[in-house]
Amino acid sequence: MYQDEIVLCSSSKYAQKYYLNDDFNGLPKDVKDELKIMCVLFTEDVGGIITLMFDKDGNLNIITDAAEEDILYDEIGSVLKVKQIQEEKKELFEQLEQYFEAFF
Repeated sequence: MYQDEIVLCSSSKYAQKYYLNDDFNGLPKDVKDELKIMCVLFTEDVGGIITLMFDKDGNLNIITDAAEEDILYDEIGSVLKVKQIQEEKKELFEQLEQYFEAFF
């Protein structure tokens, strides 16, 4: 279906920045705000980098990463937080996948 993965949004504790792919500017403001809050709170809570990315089949995945030298990064907390986000935001993620399928 798609050649590459497409980043929806990302947040980095290191750069203290949030990024939303310009291709998704058509999303409702409240959805964009919810994504920003979710990603920034994640990096503030456990550190590292979080990226929401659509795979070639249109599935929305949460990818986390941290610098090797980051001794404050909470690996266990990261896994638990991702599971919590997936449960709490299940409906939002399903709607985003439908949006992606419709517009991409």
